[in-house]
Amino acid sequence: MTSSTKYIGMDVHKESISIAVRNAAGKIVMESLIETKANMILQFIDGLRGDLHVTFEEGTSAAWLYDLLKPHVTKVVVCDPRKNKSMREGNQSDKIDARRLAELLRLNHLTSVYHGEHGLRTLKELVRTYLTVTKDVARVMARVKAIYRSWAIPCSGKQVYARCHRAEWLGKITEPGVRRRAEFYYLQLDALRVLRRDARRELLAESKKHKAWKRLCQIPAIGPIRAAVLLGILQTPHRFRTKRQLWNYGGLAIEMHSSADYRNVDGELQRSRKNVLVRGLNRNCNHDLKNLFKGAAAVASSKPGPFEKFYAALVAKGMKPEMARLTLARKIATIVLLVWKKGVCFDAQHLKPQTA
Repeated sequence: MTSSTKYIGMDVHKESISIAVRNAAGKIVMESLIETKANMILQFIDGLRGDLHVTFEEGTSAAWLYDLLKPHVTKVVVCDPRKNKSMREGNQSDKIDARRLAELLRLNHLTSVYHGEHGLRTLKELVRTYLTVTKDVARVMARVKAIYRSWAIPCSGKQVYARCHRAEWLGKITEPGVRRRAEFYYLQLDALRVLRRDARRELLAESKKHKAWKRLCQIPAIGPIRAAVLLGILQTPHRFRTKRQLWNYGGLAIEMHSSADYRNVDGELQRSRKNVLVRGLNRNCNHDLKNLFKGAAAVASSKPGPFEKFYAALVAKGMKPEMARLTLARKIATIVLLVWKKGVCFDAQHLKPQTA
C-alpha cells in the first residue's frame, strides 16, 4: 500500500452507481453519482490517479462490471454481500453503502467472490442454462403430479410423464377444466425437455474443448455432464488451496459451535469438557455444487466399484448410512480437486487417506 493508493467503493444499481473514493488514510477524497453505463464508468476511472482498488457487491451486473474494470485498475474485488454484516447496521443509503464498501476494502475486511478464467465463460453460461432448464423441468413435473394428487389419484413413479401413457392418465381426470390444465402442463414439459436436450448437447460439445473435462469424466459417478458442470462452476481448481476450502464452498463442511471453552480450576485455566455442538452442514455455499457431489455420492454408493467398496467399509464400521454418504461425497470432492490440480488420471489408490 502506498500513499497514492485509492480505495473505491461502488454501490451498483440498474440505473445508477454511487461511488466513494478513500485515500490510504481512510479519508473521503471524492464522491460521485453516475449512470450505469460503460463509458461513464471508464470516464470516472480514467480521471483518477495512483493505484486504484475497486470493490462492489456480487449481483446481476457483477460479471459485466468486473470485465469492464479489470484492465483499467490495479485490483478489483467482487465481495459477498451476505458477509458484509456491517453494511446492514445503522442508516442505509446508496451514498453510505459506497462509503462503507470503500472503508471495508481499505481495511481488507471483504470476502471476495471468484471472477476470472475468461476461457471458460462460454462453458459457464451453458452450465447455467442447463441447470436452470433442468430445474424448470423438475418444477413442471411436480406441478403435473400435484394435479393428480389434488384429486386423490395415485401417481407414484415416472409413468405419469410418459407420452405413451398420457391419454390414459388424462382420462382419470373427470373435471374438464382440470384436465385442460394438465394438458397445458404436459405441453410445457415437452417443450422444456426439448430445450434441456439441446442445452445438454451444446454443453457437452463445449466441455470437450477443455483438457480437464476428459480427466474428470474418468472419476466414477462423475460422468460427462457432472464433469462439465464442475468446470463451469469451479472454473479452476487453484481457487482452493486445500480440500477443506472446496468442502466449504460445496456445502460439505460441518459447522460446530462452542462457548466458554475454558474454566478456572484451582487458579488455573483448563479446557472445559463440554461437548461441541454440531450445527450441521454449512448453508452459505454453492447449492448446485452441493447437489452435484451429493448426487454423485448417492450413485457411487449403489453401483459396484471402488466408491461402493469405500462406502460399504464405512457402514461396516458402524457409521450411519447418511454420514457414510457425506464422507463419500467429501472423498469425491477431494479426488476431483486432486485429479484436476495435478493433471493425473483417476486411481483407486486415491481413496486411501494418505493420498486424498
